[in-house]
Amino acid sequence: MFDPVPADVLTPLALRHGRGLSLGHLVEAGIDVLPRPGSGHTLARWRVLAAVAAHDLSLVKLFEGHTDALAILAELGGAPSTPRGARWGTWCAEPPDAKVVFEPAAADGKNDGNGAGQAIRMHGTKAWCSGAASVTHAVVSGWNTAGEPCLAAVSMTQPGVRVTDEGWHAVGMAASASVDVRFDGARAVQIGQPGDYVRRPGFWQGGAGIAACWFGGALGIARQVRKGTGPKADAHRLAHLGAIEVALGGAAALLREAAEWIDRHPKDNAQRVAMCARLAVEQAATEVMRHAGRAVGAGPLCRDPQFAQAMADLPVFLRQSHAERDLAALGQLATQTSEEETASWTL
Repeated sequence: MFDPVPADVLTPLALRHGRGLSLGHLVEAGIDVLPRPGSGHTLARWRVLAAVAAHDLSLVKLFEGHTDALAILAELGGAPSTPRGARWGTWCAEPPDAKVVFEPAAADGKNDGNGAGQAIRMHGTKAWCSGAASVTHAVVSGWNTAGEPCLAAVSMTQPGVRVTDEGWHAVGMAASASVDVRFDGARAVQIGQPGDYVRRPGFWQGGAGIAACWFGGALGIARQVRKGTGPKADAHRLAHLGAIEVALGGAAALLREAAEWIDRHPKDNAQRVAMCARLAVEQAATEVMRHAGRAVGAGPLCRDPQFAQAMADLPVFLRQSHAERDLAALGQLATQTSEEETASWTL
């Protein structure tokens, strides 16, 4: 049985490495050994994600991708043998101008099918590859020769893989280095069956985990505001701190409720629960940033590197949400739900 992660699990590493804390440090310390979503300890998993995010949002982008890859491999199977300390990325964005094709390939050169666990060759460009220059392996989405969506596990240290410096120009989240990667016949192993990535329960469970990262980023900013609010703070700064308290408190309560629901329904579709949590945390994080800037003024934004970086990073990370499109999708789900099932609307 999994031993729940202590709330201060990151503190010793953060004190030792400061802003130099890396994904490799987290993996080496075993902090990536998290409970799987829906295993009964979903909240413990999210608390670690939030703790890393509060320290460094670019780092949690890599850490979340690494832990998501481990969860996908555990859920769908077919993982290749990898060395101890492997660092994983999860690259499953599918923009229309970047597509990766999976072709069957066997060690003897014969076509041995395109099923789970089969050797394949990857061709094409993958966009939005966070941490591409620092991970050792990746879970990558693509399309098989029949035009079906598939997943593959690929080693980044082989011929046929080229990490570019293209595709990322933002100041916020710059350290996540989410660049394009080009595959030219790179060898990989297919994970699961076609379509498994979005069909599995872990897809929306993992999507809700992103909200825990956003929450952690907002929490880190809020702590900086509180730290700078002494006993002689004026009423205006205290009012902003009070608004931050309200925003974070509501978001935290909804995340706890979402984690509990997922653990009670580990095999069910968590789309509605995940989307509600994501949108609520996005709104709360936006409120935290608005009040934080007004509370502290220009000083910390210009002179405190950690605060300034977090305030630049979080807006970029939040755009992983699809904003009004996600709101519309959630509204559509609400119209398809019976009154008995809308428990979240009642006390």
